[in-house]
Amino acid sequence: MIDVHVHLAALPTKANGCLLSKDMLGGALAKLVAWHQGLPLDEPERANAIFVDRVIEKMKASTRVEKGVLLALDGIYGDDGRLDEARTHMLISNDAMFDACARSGGRLLPGASINPARRDALDELERCAARGAVLIKVLPNAQVFDPAAKRFTAFYRALARHKIPLLSHIGVEYSVKARDQAVGNPERLERALKEGATVIAAHACSSGHVISQPHVETMVRLVREQPRFFMDASALTLPNRVGIARHLRRHPETFERLLFGSDYPLPVLWPGSNPFDRHAAALEALGVRCGADAKSVLRL
Repeated sequence: MIDVHVHLAALPTKANGCLLSKDMLGGALAKLVAWHQGLPLDEPERANAIFVDRVIEKMKASTRVEKGVLLALDGIYGDDGRLDEARTHMLISNDAMFDACARSGGRLLPGASINPARRDALDELERCAARGAVLIKVLPNAQVFDPAAKRFTAFYRALARHKIPLLSHIGVEYSVKARDQAVGNPERLERALKEGATVIAAHACSSGHVISQPHVETMVRLVREQPRFFMDASALTLPNRVGIARHLRRHPETFERLLFGSDYPLPVLWPGSNPFDRHAAALEALGVRCGADAKSVLRL
């Protein structure tokens, strides 16, 4: 399988263009990832190399996953379209992501991140497309933009022209400081679909809450009405996301639109040695089948 949702973790260096606020660096997520991965937070270059080497090693050892899409994460942009470093808590640059993919021998596929609110969004899309990006990842809750805004029409049309899917976070966001949780609604992605883009809704349209799953009706409708609407199964093995599994089982037609995704390096709460294989085994135990063809969706 191809894992379409693998995160790159990278500490800022003088050369990599990444940002990490003091709040994020001292927060629970950074400490958890550093502990779980054995990363020396006081040695950025070494920590970054260890992380990339480890994900490649674990993917090579997997019996289920052959390749993964490595995701960058763009920042917050102001009304003038310029990067707002003061409000950006985490930025994993596209260049850092491309460099990591280049080291992987083809094991990692480039998943660029472009906030469409940046003034050079179309130029950055052209650059990333030329470098082989297989999808564009966005996290509207933390990147402070509304995917339904009309001003992003040209960006979505460019995605459609390049046949590059848009992978968007769905539900509430806990890992990176969010400013508007309402934009995690899959309904906000209908403009991109209308303009011809292929859309991948992350986390199988789960809400991120333990019990309430308000996006199920929208998910089923979009699967029925939109042939370019897909989802991924990332993070469904975490307690706040697992509740969507019973809804997916009630609508088996959704399985043909579901791509495998893990949300690595977030830990999988299932026994086993390899994180990718653990996630696959947990999905099977939950009765969830990833039936979408990633090679076709990603145009590989």
